[in-house]
This record gives sequence, structure tokens and C-alpha cells, in this order.
Amino acid sequence: MDAALVDRLSRGEGWALLSALPPYDEATSLSLQESLRGAGFDAELVAGAMTQSRLRARAVEKFGDFAAGMLFTPDALEQATRLPIAARHAQRYAAADVSVVHDLGCGLGSDAMALSSLEIAVHAVDADPATARVAAVNLRHWPASTAVCARAEDIDLSAAAVAGGSRVGAWLDPARRVSGVADARGRTKRVFSLDAISPSWDHVQQVARQVPATGAKLSPSMPHGAVPAGAEAQWTSWHGEVLECAVWWGPLVTTVGRTAAVCTASSTTVVTQADAAPGADHPGLTSVHDLGEWLYEPDRAVIRAGLTGALVAAVDGAELATGVGYVTAAGAHELPWARRYRIVEAMPLSTKRLARWLRDQGYDRVTIKKRGVTLDADVLRRQLKMTGRGKGGSEATLVLTRVGGGQVALVVTPA
Repeated sequence: MDAALVDRLSRGEGWALLSALPPYDEATSLSLQESLRGAGFDAELVAGAMTQSRLRARAVEKFGDFAAGMLFTPDALEQATRLPIAARHAQRYAAADVSVVHDLGCGLGSDAMALSSLEIAVHAVDADPATARVAAVNLRHWPASTAVCARAEDIDLSAAAVAGGSRVGAWLDPARRVSGVADARGRTKRVFSLDAISPSWDHVQQVARQVPATGAKLSPSMPHGAVPAGAEAQWTSWHGEVLECAVWWGPLVTTVGRTAAVCTASSTTVVTQADAAPGADHPGLTSVHDLGEWLYEPDRAVIRAGLTGALVAAVDGAELATGVGYVTAAGAHELPWARRYRIVEAMPLSTKRLARWLRDQGYDRVTIKKRGVTLDADVLRRQLKMTGRGKGGSEATLVLTRVGGGQVALVVTPA
């Protein structure tokens, strides 16, 4: 979809056609397209409207009811910030009394929309002409905010920073996809290295030196060693899925260092390095005999942020082995950012021994969780002969991980 088609869809006949379409249904999409072309609508316009209808249906997960009034491109939708997370970003700027934000690489404008809703004027740019036009349409409700086609690297913020002082901010969402052949869903290849993002990590840091109130949305694979001194790097999850690592500078920093935000539709919990136990990076346990009654699994954002030590402190426990993320403790604790399991059985990982124990206990199927081991879960399931075809059997939850230097199998039940 090019910028000219975006313009056609955003006004007059195109917008009316898009607004009149029924909820998207893959099973009837071809017949609907034929019907619309038969009614005299231009084939290109019909194809564009149907693409938007399909993307709107996909976008409901991120944007809820707002999706029905927005335009999208496949790549921009894939990288777009969910509205609840964009609202958290925007709150940082509002709390710092920022009145104008330069959004450098705005995509379809989800963060710009959240900022604008807090009466912060946004000057947004995107290097892709069609995406910039999409963002402009999505920002139409806020006259003080604009979106134009331009490269983030070509925007000189030095004069704006001097004129606006502390009330000027910047937000960057570098592209983490490369141009080229797309997959069946229209998505291009994702990149994870800081060296591959656009604009570059060096440019992001240059903007932060020009504009103290700067934030940047990066991949959850952000290396801990790359976090700039004095900045905050916050790994954020949404219902258990790690979405981003956002880096914040200057007045936008809440807590210097690495933090994790564990978010759901009803709550947000932030875990910081200060929550970690002193010496929590110990080498771990030595054998399965050292395990407590309970096994704890922190939210993935906490693991990504390297803050498993906070869970060790919270439950007065110990990590099973350095870096695996699982923590064991004698006591039962309720935490909104960790799951708790009762350890039913623990043994060194031996397929024969584990299969015999499962059969003796009446299990005929298993759910396998693993971290810190290379074993293939599907292969193990076949070796255990857990077919689920037995009569009166039940399901066991297996945790395959490491204790000390060895691989272990833990049979657990959720608390």
C-alpha cells in the first residue's frame, strides 16, 4: 500500500467504503471483494479497503475499539505499542511537565496518540511515506499533533531543545525489521541487534544528549551492559509476554538502572534492582536435596531484566542455578509477578527413571516447561510414552532445568 492509496482510503469514497464494510471474515472476503467490484468500486480501492478491514480485525488485540477508526500497515501494526503500554510511556512525559514531544520514527502513531490524549503536542516523523500518512490519519483528532514523512536522522532538535528547554522531549521507536521479502502474513524479517536498528543506537544516544527528556523503545534482547549510565532500562511484559525494553533519560527516569514492569489489564507491578537480595547472584544450589517445598517462576520481564534476585529476596529462597530464573523456598508467598508451584517430586533427569515414576503415579500425559537445558521437549514426551490414551490417568507438569551442575526433572503442581 502506497501513500496515494492511504490518501484515497482516508477521505471521501474510500473512507465511506471502509466504514461501511462488515466485520472482517476471511471465509467471505473474496466474495465480498467481487461484490464490491461488481457494484462499481475501483479494484485497487476495494483491495486496499479489504486489507485495512483485515488489519483492523488484527489490531483489536492492541487497540481495542480504537482500531475501528484507525489505518494500518502490516509492519507498523506488528511493531506498534499496545495502547495501555503507550499510555504508560506518555505518563512519564506528562509527569515531567513536557509539553512537546518529537516522535522520531512514529510508525502508525500509537505512542503519539497516547501523548496527544494528555494534551502534549507531538511532531512525528516516519521514513516510510505510506506509514507517515497512516499516522497523520490516526492523529486527526488532535490538531496540535502532526505526522510527516522524514528520516529521524534528518531532524535537528538542537534549536527546539534550546527554545523549549525542559518542556521539550523526544521519543524514538527504531525500526527492528529489515526491508525485503515478507512472510505469508506480510511481515518482514525482525532484527535484534542494537547494531541493526534504524535509526542507529548511536543516533538514539545522540538525541538523548541533545534533549534530556528522551525515551526509546528497544527490543527485549537489549544487553544489560548497553544501558547508559544514569538512564533507566525498563523491560515490560503484558500478561506474561515481554514486549519491549524502553530506555529513559533525564527527567523521564523513575529509577536508575534496570527495572521490570509486569502489566496486566488490571494491575502493574514494577520490580527494581533495589528489590534484589544482597548476594542473590550466588552460584545456586548443589543438589535436588537442597530444594524447598515451593518452586517460583518470575515473570519473563523480571528474568529479562536480570532481576531474579528480587524474587530470591521476596521469598527468602535460592535460585536453582545461576541464570535459570527458577527459585525455590520453604515458605508460600503470593506475588503478582511470580507463579508458585508445589514440588511433588525431584530427581536427576533420567528418562527411564522419570517414565517409571510417572507410570507408577498414574500419569499418562505431561506438560513440559524447561529453562537452562537443551533437551527437546517433544522428543522427551515420546520417550516417556505419555500418549494421553490411558484410562483414568492425569496430567503431570514437568519442569526441566538445572540444579548445581546437573540437569533435573521436577514434578510440580500449580498453587
